[in-house]
Formats: sequence, structure tokens, C-alpha cells
Amino acid sequence: MCKNPAFAELPDAMDLDIRTMIVMTSVLTLLLSVFLALASLHAEGVRGIRTWALASLSIGLGLGLAFIDIQPGQLWAITLGATLIGLGMGLQLMGVRAFVGQHRRRRSLWIYMLVLMLGNLWFTQISPDATNRAVFNSCLFALVNLASARALLVRVGPEIRTAYWFTGSVFGLLGVLFVIRAVWVALLPPGSYGLYHQIPLNPATFFLSSIALLAQTFGFMHMLHCRVTEDLHKLAARDSLTGAFNRRSLEEEFQRLRAMHLRAGEALSLVMIDIDHFKSVNDRYGHLAGDEVLRRLCDLVHRTIRGQDYFARYGGEEFCLLLPTTRASEAELLAERLRQLFEQTEIVFEDHVLRCTISLGVADSSVIGLDYQAMVGAGDQALYQAKQTGRNRVVVHAQHD
Repeated sequence: MCKNPAFAELPDAMDLDIRTMIVMTSVLTLLLSVFLALASLHAEGVRGIRTWALASLSIGLGLGLAFIDIQPGQLWAITLGATLIGLGMGLQLMGVRAFVGQHRRRRSLWIYMLVLMLGNLWFTQISPDATNRAVFNSCLFALVNLASARALLVRVGPEIRTAYWFTGSVFGLLGVLFVIRAVWVALLPPGSYGLYHQIPLNPATFFLSSIALLAQTFGFMHMLHCRVTEDLHKLAARDSLTGAFNRRSLEEEFQRLRAMHLRAGEALSLVMIDIDHFKSVNDRYGHLAGDEVLRRLCDLVHRTIRGQDYFARYGGEEFCLLLPTTRASEAELLAERLRQLFEQTEIVFEDHVLRCTISLGVADSSVIGLDYQAMVGAGDQALYQAKQTGRNRVVVHAQHD
């Protein structure tokens, strides 16, 4: 049976050209490094972006050097290229650790780089061996990629979990790919491996690793997007002066806690807090002094309350504290502790030492019910009673209702 000559060259045309893949991956990686560098200018509060930009630059340059190694004997390009690619992967690990808030371990990076450079110099200059060099580099690259995967495949909030796990999975898959490559190359007949040899291993691993390298960077950009969105949401939910949550977020949190407490049948307490004679502080020392008093009170409350408690600025010098699974007696003890601590606090402003007090009103959902307006109203009534009976005291709504 005759074959159609039109398809005679089809298998050759479908072969993956390694040099083309290297060039395209190098160009895209360099462009992504520029994009990340620009993104770092607009996300100064997010750590690790500049490190990742340097990582993409290093990998792009390393791939470019691998491409120019055309003539036999140009082993310097392979040595430098492999070192730059390895440096880029090490910087990726540093960027990931910085982004997630882990210690970056710079000493480990320097040791890793020293081992990488010495190994490549040995297998290119002292004892040239393409097979051993490929196995050596693949093992190191696998190690650093698996370390990045471990840093990302952790328990995080739902807002950023998908981005973390996608990027971490790509790192893990690339690490496994390098392990497979190391084993495969080690099992090849002596002298049969070369970087540009058209054996099935080379185009397959270069193709998959190129996709993984790009997916890593896109995954990191997704992580960055989620982090910036989360930070903007937090910024919109907080008072810019004190760092406490704002009134709108207070009501949203109350509704969330209300649903939880209705299911569990537990009590929720609310504490209204007001700084005594705050207007006289502003009139006598100025509004900057008043701002300092507000900040010191908020710092004190944040250091004293539990992680599950919710503290918000209700308006002016008035604040509100939500205490989940807490009854009035327990809320009263906390309120009294806050009152005593703030009374003992010296607030230094310029040449003045200020001492202020607070009045607090406590309301308990087991008495009032789980209605936001009713709870705030009860807390305000108790606060009003505290101020009317001499200030610098705690009043529980249930005691005088």
C-alpha cells in the first residue's frame, strides 16, 4: 500500500525543537520579570515580589545562555546558564517564604548556590561529563522546587487557598519532573546524553518544565492578586487612625456571630467604651493629643482581648467590643480590667503626660436577644448610666434594666 507523500514529513514537523522552546520560555520569563518589578511598585506592603522578579530575570538569562551554546567546547555558557537557572529557583524559594511570612534563610541560599557552582564547574571543566552534570543539576533543582511546594501547601484562609495550592502543586510537579529526569538520565547508556540530543527525554522534559516555569509565575501573580484584594478589603474594614474595625464591619461581624450563636445557643456580649472628658483633651492639648489617646486605648484593648473578640470604633471617642460565647459576668470582668489598665496608663505627648479614664457599658444577648440595634442600644444605655453616675466605671445593662 502506497503512503501519501504529503504526510511523509509529518512526524519530523511535529518534533519539538528544544532551542525554540528555550528561546520562547526565556523571552516570556524575562517579560514576566519586568511585569513583577512594575507590580512591586504598587504593592509595597507585600513581601517577596522583587525577589520573585529577580528570580524570573535570572531564569530568563540562564535559558538565554543555554541557547547560545552552539559550538562544541562552549561549556562556560552551560555552566553560567545552569547556575543562573538554579539561582532563579533559589530566589523563587526566597520569594515564596517572604510572601507567606516565613524566615528566608539566606545562608541556605548561599550554600545551595556554592554547591551548584562548584558542581557545574567540576562536571564541565575538571571532569567533563554531560550525564553526571544533568543528574546533579536535576537533583538540586528538584530539591529547591519541592521546598517551595512545601512552603505553599499549607493551611490558609479560603480567600487565598486556591492560589497557594495551585502554585505549590506546580512547584511539586516540577520537582517530581526533575527527579524523573535525573533517574532517566542516570539510566541512559554512557555517552548517549547531550543537552540537544534528539532523544525522547529532552523535548518532553523541556516542554513540561517550560510550561511549569510559566505556570509558577502566573500562580505567584494570582497569589499577589488575592493578597492585594484581601489587604484592600481589610483596609476598607478598618479605621485608618486607630486600626480598629469600623462601624460598618462591626455590624457585618455581629450578623455573622448572630447566626453562629443562634445555632449553638450561646450568649454574646457587647461592651460600649467611651473616653471620659475627651473633648477637654482636644480643647486643652489639641487634636493630635486626642489622636494619641485614641491610639493608646486601641493598643491596650488589642493587647488585652482574645483573638476571637472583635473591636471596632463606633464613632468619635466611642468604641464597641463584641465578645463571642461570653456572658455578662465574664464581660464585666474584662471591662473592669480594661478600665483599670487604661486608668494606670501614662500617655506622653510632647512635653505633657496625660492620664485619661474610660466608662464602659455591658449588654448580654441572653437578656437583650440577638438583635444588633437592641444590643447596641442596651450597651449605650449602660454606658450612659456609667457616665451619669460618675464616669470611670463599668455598668452592666441587666443590673438596672
